[in-house]
Amino acid sequence: MLWILGFLLSTGLMFPRSNGEKVYLEAVYKRPKYLATLIFASQAIFLGFTASGCIVFAQNILISAGQPAERWVVRGIALGVITFATLIHGLTPHAGVWLMNALSFFKTFILVFIVVTGWAVLAGHTRVKDPHANFRNSFAGSSQSSNDYATATFKVLNAYAGWSNVNYVLNEVKNPVRTLKIAGPLGLGICATLYVLANVSYFAAATKQQITKSGVTVASLFFGNVFGTHAQKALTVFIALRCVREQIFLELAKEGIPLPFGNRFWASTWPGKAPLPGLIIHLIPSVVVILGPPPNIVYPFILDIEGYPQQVVNLFIILGLFYLRWTKPNAHRPFKVWWPIAVFFLAAAVFLIIAPFLPPSNRVGDTPPLPYWLYCIVALGVLFAGVAYWFVWRVVLPKVFGYALVPRKEKLADGTVVTVFSREKIQ
Repeated sequence: MLWILGFLLSTGLMFPRSNGEKVYLEAVYKRPKYLATLIFASQAIFLGFTASGCIVFAQNILISAGQPAERWVVRGIALGVITFATLIHGLTPHAGVWLMNALSFFKTFILVFIVVTGWAVLAGHTRVKDPHANFRNSFAGSSQSSNDYATATFKVLNAYAGWSNVNYVLNEVKNPVRTLKIAGPLGLGICATLYVLANVSYFAAATKQQITKSGVTVASLFFGNVFGTHAQKALTVFIALRCVREQIFLELAKEGIPLPFGNRFWASTWPGKAPLPGLIIHLIPSVVVILGPPPNIVYPFILDIEGYPQQVVNLFIILGLFYLRWTKPNAHRPFKVWWPIAVFFLAAAVFLIIAPFLPPSNRVGDTPPLPYWLYCIVALGVLFAGVAYWFVWRVVLPKVFGYALVPRKEKLADGTVVTVFSREKIQ
């Protein structure tokens, strides 16, 4: 049920403008100037991890090699993968695109293979003794805690998150409105169908206890139960490849957001006509989170801490939608959302913001020994840090040193246009 809910919620993350949520926040919350931009920037920079796929890759590749998933071995492999992804996308973007397309093929192939194999399991043509066991009284023992459903939803939404990345590069898409109207629902619909059927396959091949214990290696468990240990090790290599993800970074430096070493450096496409400096910004928090929490809890912690602030952003976007529909009822809208759908998304965002603070059914959550509410506090702290940064940059420093920030456009040697601020002394 949550996979279907995730599909419905993900369709609301598609906007027919490049830079996605950022454009809508800036369109609604114009005053104070740059506040919405900096809050969004704090989330994108500090919580825009790509470490989760690297952790899963490391754990699956160790299973394939028949080696124990020791803490520093997992961390070392994950660091190697994320560094490789950053360099290939930052130095040789054409090779990065080729790799991305190849991995997308692997992902689709593996999902289809799991689905078809699951049909064979359900038909009783494999070594699994009772493939229908989990489907008798399927909802028996279901959690009564809102926290459990909220954190599970964050994990589901992460699986669909790749579709929101297209919002940041719609300037590169021909006829983006028409393309998004067709490709968005079609692509998400195919993904949702494969995800739901893959989960049916998992529950046909393994017990609930085995699935719970497997953590992020449930697909490897599926292959082991169906095909045996030797096949499990071979097929887990493909599962590991499926978990490598490309680096995506929103070039906030172009908007004039003050960063160390200056905006010109971070917004440039030097040296390989790709945003390597921006990818480095994206790399740093991912490295920190790989080295921080223990590997056995870092994956759920990352998904939770990524998903929570996104719901805060979604809440303000939906409130902004109501505001714009009220103040500008006749404005041209490529997509016009029905009121009942907007109310549904509003209710979902409020639930996903409040529910994680309620105690989970096991009282500890899925990231012990870390408190179950920690990711909410960290995420909100990062958003408030964006507010504090804006206040110091736009209010405190200009007032103390007596200057005004005057924006201007500047074209870099590589053709990139960036906004820079001059400090003009107030007489």
